[in-house]
Amino acid sequence: YTKERADLSAYFHMAGEQDVAIVLQDELIGERARIFDGVYYLDLDTVHKYFNSRFYEDQGEGLLLYTLPDHIARTVIGSNVVTGKEGEMAYEYVPARYEGETLYIAIDYVKQYANFSYEGFGEPFRLQIYNQWPERKVAEVKKDTAVRVLGGVKSEILKDLPAGEKVILLEEMETWSKVKTGDAIIGYVENKKLGEARQELPIPVTDYEEPVYTSQARDYKINLGWHVVSGIGGNDTFEAMTENAKGLNVISPTWFKVSDSEGNFTSFASRDYVDKAHGKGLEVWGLVENIEYKDSIDMYALLSSTTKRAKLIEGLVGEALTYGLDGINVDFEKISEECGEHYIQFIRELSVRCRQNGIVLSIDNYVPKGYNMQYNRKEQGIVADYVIIMGYDEHYAGSPVAGPVSSYNFVKEGIEETLKEVPAEKVISGIPFFTRLWEEVPKTEEELSSQAGTEEAQYTTKVTSQAFDMNTAKTKLAEAGIETTWDDNAKQNYATWVVESTTFEMWLEDEQSIEPKLKLMKEHKLAGTAAWALGYENGEIWNLIQKYVN
Repeated sequence: YTKERADLSAYFHMAGEQDVAIVLQDELIGERARIFDGVYYLDLDTVHKYFNSRFYEDQGEGLLLYTLPDHIARTVIGSNVVTGKEGEMAYEYVPARYEGETLYIAIDYVKQYANFSYEGFGEPFRLQIYNQWPERKVAEVKKDTAVRVLGGVKSEILKDLPAGEKVILLEEMETWSKVKTGDAIIGYVENKKLGEARQELPIPVTDYEEPVYTSQARDYKINLGWHVVSGIGGNDTFEAMTENAKGLNVISPTWFKVSDSEGNFTSFASRDYVDKAHGKGLEVWGLVENIEYKDSIDMYALLSSTTKRAKLIEGLVGEALTYGLDGINVDFEKISEECGEHYIQFIRELSVRCRQNGIVLSIDNYVPKGYNMQYNRKEQGIVADYVIIMGYDEHYAGSPVAGPVSSYNFVKEGIEETLKEVPAEKVISGIPFFTRLWEEVPKTEEELSSQAGTEEAQYTTKVTSQAFDMNTAKTKLAEAGIETTWDDNAKQNYATWVVESTTFEMWLEDEQSIEPKLKLMKEHKLAGTAAWALGYENGEIWNLIQKYVN
C-alpha cells in the first residue's frame, strides 16, 4: 500500500487563494466559488444555472435586483445595504460585489431566495452544496483506512479515514467503492474496510418557502377582442366594434405606444370608452406595443435600464388607474435574444405593480419556436395572469412564400408547446379574423441573377399579399368567380387561380377554419380565446365563439 499523498489543491483544481471548489450533490462541478473577507460568493451565472434565475444585474446602474410578488429587493453592488419592503437593511457582509467584470453574490444572500444547504471546508477551500435530498446509501468504516484517488493500493491517498467514520457510497465495485466523505472528498475505499451498507434519508432544508405569485385570473373563460385604435378618434368606433360581439367579455384597445427608448409612450386612453365598456359588461385591458415607433426605439436601451423600466411601468399603471382600466396587455414584438433577460425583468416588475393595484396582466407571445425562447414563457406563466399565444402570422406580410395565416397544426403546436411551460388555466389562444390574398409572379432573369448565392435565390417567384377582413375575402373570391376546396391539412377553405402570369392564393379564415381552433382551446381546457381584430369578423362568427367560450 503506497503512503504517497495526493496534492489536494491539484485534485480540486485550485486557482489562487480566493478560489473555492464546489461539490454539488455528489459531483465536483466545473463552476467555482470565491471567498472574500471570510464570506463565500457565487458568480451570477452559477446562481442562475443551479439556484435561481430571478436575480437580475443592471450593469449600467450598478444594481442587483430580486423581484418578489409584492416588491423588489434592491442593492447597490458593493454596498451592504438592501432596500426592500420594510425599507433599508444593513447586512454584516456585502451581498453583491464585482471582481473585475464578474458579479459575485454572497451565498447567504442567494440562500434567502433559493432552497439549498451548504457547508464550507478549508485546506483547500471547498463548498458542499445540496439542493436535493434523495435517499442515499451509506456505510461506516470498520478499520482505519484511506480514501484514494483511484481504486487501487498504489493510488495516492486523499484522506485518512478512522474507524467509525461514515461515508456516502456513490458506486460499488468488486473490491473497491467510490465514496464521499463528510468533508466532501470523493475517492475510493476498499470494500473490506467498510461496514454493512444501509439506506439513509437526509433531512431536507425546511427554512425556505417559495414565494406565491398570486394570480388575478378570472373564474370564467376569457373572450377577448383586440380593438385597433390609432388615434383618439378611434375610440368613437367602440359601439360599432362591439354591437354584434356576442359573448365578448374583454376588449383590448391598442391605446399605449412606446415612443422612445427613455420610457415614454403615447396614450389614446378614454374614460368615456371605459365607462361604455363597463356598461356593456366588458373589462378593458389596454394594450401597450413597441411597433408604431419602432424606428426610434432601442428596446435593449429601454429595457436594460432599471430607471427607464420604472418610468414606463409607472406611466402605464398610472394610466390604468386614472382611466379605470381592468388590465394591461403587453405586446412587445421582435425582442432580441440579448434583450430577453431585460424583457422578462420588465414583465416581473410590471407584475408587482399590477398585483399591488388589482390590474390584470396579460402578455402576448409568438407560437414557441427555437428563435423566440428569450420571451421566457415559463417565467411569464409564474408572474403574469395570462399568457396569450398569437396563433397567427404563420405566413406574414413580407413572407417569401404564400401560405395560411393560421393553419390548424400551427395553432396546435403553439398550444402544446406553451402548455409545457405555462399552466392551462393561464393560457389564452389567439385566433385571426383576417385572411391574406397572395399574389405570386415569376422572378425575372435579372432578379434571379442578382440574387444568386443568397437565401432569396431558392425562391423563383416574388410574393406579395394583402390582408382582408372575412367578408372582403369572400367578396374577392366571388369577384374572381372562384370556388374554394377544403384543405384538410390546414383545416381551411383554399382557393387558387391564375390571371395572365400572376398566381393568386387564399386560405380563408371563416367559421369552418375557426371552429377547429376553438376545439383545441376547449380540449386543452385553456383560459379562453382572443381575436385579432374586432371589425374584421363576420356576424356569424360570434355565435360560434360563444358556443365554445360561454
